[in-house]
Amino acid sequence: MAVCSFCRSTLVRDGETLRRTGRSGVLFDDHSPLKLGTQGRWQGEGFALIGRIQLSYQDPDGQAGRWTEWQVVFDNGRTATLSEDNGGHVLSFPFELDAKQLAAIPDTLVGTDRHIGGRRWTLSSRLQASVHALEGEVLHAPQVSGPFTVSEWRNGDGEVLSIEDMPTGRRADLGRAVQLDDLRLGGSFDPGEASSGKVKSQALACPNCGAALTPRLDQARTIVCDSCRTVIDISRGVGADLSYYQQSNALEPLIPLGLVGQLTVGGKLGKWQVVGYQERCEKADSPEATQVFWREYLLYHRSRGFAFLVDAADGWSVVAPITGAPSVAANGVKWQGRHYTLKYIYRGVTTHVLGEFYWPVQRDQITRNADYACREGEKTLLLNRESTGAEVVWSAGEAIDHDVVMKAFGLTGQPVAAFKRDVKPMGDGVLWGLPTSVWLAILFVLVVLMLLMCSNDCADVRERYGDQSLEYRQCISRPSGRGGGSGGGSYGGYSSGGFHK
Repeated sequence: MAVCSFCRSTLVRDGETLRRTGRSGVLFDDHSPLKLGTQGRWQGEGFALIGRIQLSYQDPDGQAGRWTEWQVVFDNGRTATLSEDNGGHVLSFPFELDAKQLAAIPDTLVGTDRHIGGRRWTLSSRLQASVHALEGEVLHAPQVSGPFTVSEWRNGDGEVLSIEDMPTGRRADLGRAVQLDDLRLGGSFDPGEASSGKVKSQALACPNCGAALTPRLDQARTIVCDSCRTVIDISRGVGADLSYYQQSNALEPLIPLGLVGQLTVGGKLGKWQVVGYQERCEKADSPEATQVFWREYLLYHRSRGFAFLVDAADGWSVVAPITGAPSVAANGVKWQGRHYTLKYIYRGVTTHVLGEFYWPVQRDQITRNADYACREGEKTLLLNRESTGAEVVWSAGEAIDHDVVMKAFGLTGQPVAAFKRDVKPMGDGVLWGLPTSVWLAILFVLVVLMLLMCSNDCADVRERYGDQSLEYRQCISRPSGRGGGSGGGSYGGYSSGGFHK
């Protein structure tokens, strides 16, 4: 397919025949640094971006959004797709599955595992997508007249398998995460800088107070008004009808929005800008239950995407979404050759937001979370699984000290007590000097609690997450046969609603 840049007519080539099928919709301005004609190199081979498809979607929860697929042609004739993935990018190639294998891919629940093409995959999302607009040349003719189903499967090797269900049949693409820095982009590529302060996008008025708003992020889907703190959904485009809701004021961020810091994320040091802030809490199962609160800072790097700096009661951590899905192991999961132990299972809800976000923020949306940890030398490596029912997102990272955070963002002049979260229950504090009688009482209570927990089966986990969920399968695989406890929220990450595409 190709789209005329003058009249936007959509042309389809079938052999020697060229026919006009209608007119493409108007492209929404996604302010991407990528452009038609952008060139680069991957694994020693040159390529160029020759077209793009802009799509809109709606998931089973009713959440809507959009994404862009760039059409890639290599110098050797190989074709690929460069797509968005939770604030990052995935480079995908056509995946050869015969008709029988494609037809056998099950229609199952998000979060379940199945074998496809002889390998084990986890279904991470399923949604209804529609083509919004086309530009340039398109490598395969998508269904432009109505919605179609897109399913995504991820595995322990960091791969994502995308299955599109069209009236003409199914097609599959297999991809891995890439960073724009690694693609050696040039030509029309606009590298930009997150900290440049340049405003590229069209201003709009806050639907609540009328104040001027100007999204600065390429991938902004939600923006919060600086004047009245109203949360505004711009996922359908700046010119569309804007949905919004008001929120009450909460705590001011310890790290101001817009501040840039030198921070190591995923083993690489880089400049990360604070573009969003959210306060979250554990959704209590009963009014008497103790709630756990934590705060998350959304960090942005122009070529590496997004990460989360998490401030919780048990310390600071930095995590970023991953492309694959860890495999189930005894009492936890396995990822990149390491075993992570299950620490917490809980439900989270966002209570307050500031700044911009790459997903449509919804009021009181509840997520199901599981936190895992792996001790490696002096480091504590972390994994977080977050599910909305329509999508499962994994994030990986590590715990960091408060002084690292303060130095990274030049906040060493601030009161240390405001940042220090190092919890040492057996340290030099008051607990260490308690009388023996108090320690015996604490020990007795712990033993009783352990007996009560050991006598509990996995029925509550099955009722909450379903008998096909990862949480339930991990519960029944544990030697004690019990579910994970509450009190999580320390490892962060937020369900993006971003989807791979």
